[in-house]
Amino acid sequence: MSQTGSSGGQPGSQRTTDRESAPGEPTRAYAELVAGNRRFVDGAPRHPNQDAGHRAAVADGQHPFAVIVGCSDSRLAAEIIFDRGLGDLFVVRTAGHTAGPEVLGSVEYAVTVLGTPLVVVLGHDSCGAVQAARESAATGTAPSGHLRAVVDAVLPSLRRAEAQGVTDIDGIVDVHIAQTVETLIEQSPVLADQVARGRCAVVGMSYRLAAGAVRPVAAVPAGFASVDAPGGSPESTDPAAAAAV
Repeated sequence: MSQTGSSGGQPGSQRTTDRESAPGEPTRAYAELVAGNRRFVDGAPRHPNQDAGHRAAVADGQHPFAVIVGCSDSRLAAEIIFDRGLGDLFVVRTAGHTAGPEVLGSVEYAVTVLGTPLVVVLGHDSCGAVQAARESAATGTAPSGHLRAVVDAVLPSLRRAEAQGVTDIDGIVDVHIAQTVETLIEQSPVLADQVARGRCAVVGMSYRLAAGAVRPVAAVPAGFASVDAPGGSPESTDPAAAAAV
């Protein structure tokens, strides 16, 4: 891609060529996200690709290096916590990062049409969707309106966590992240094929709201997320799933 963008400490302070410098395959894409999150945690963001010149450059096309399937929580803004800019991330957000047909279609579009090499499922501690599903299961009552669809989508993760003996909310969140990774692969033959060909990888990450750090929870292929994130080394929540790191 011929678009240019800033990479210095202030927006627009330095210009780089995106197609030449941006990650072009899964491991480089993952490393770039980890590096950006580390800058965010350290309070030293570079705000790359946020200047007026880059805005104009990407107007005619996009080549994002990562798809972020994230929770809609207002504190989980992907471009901020990964210190990225315009055209870098293809973001799909739903409450509890639930993955219905529209989400799957959006991921497939990014991976096959835009050539994006990395898909990240981004969850976070104290997730309200997981808490709502837990309360619904405990009381035997379902929420009204379309919120029920969100709760119903999270309930399988609660059952898996119970089977594993996981009872704390953040442990359940990790199980749910791993479950979503598995769901994306199982429900999208298109994505599964791209992963099998080595053209794409899928990583589940958990974000700490107070610390600002992400850590890998699950990955396909197994062992992919080998670059240490600020939040800690990779760990697997569900060893039985194909998403295990």
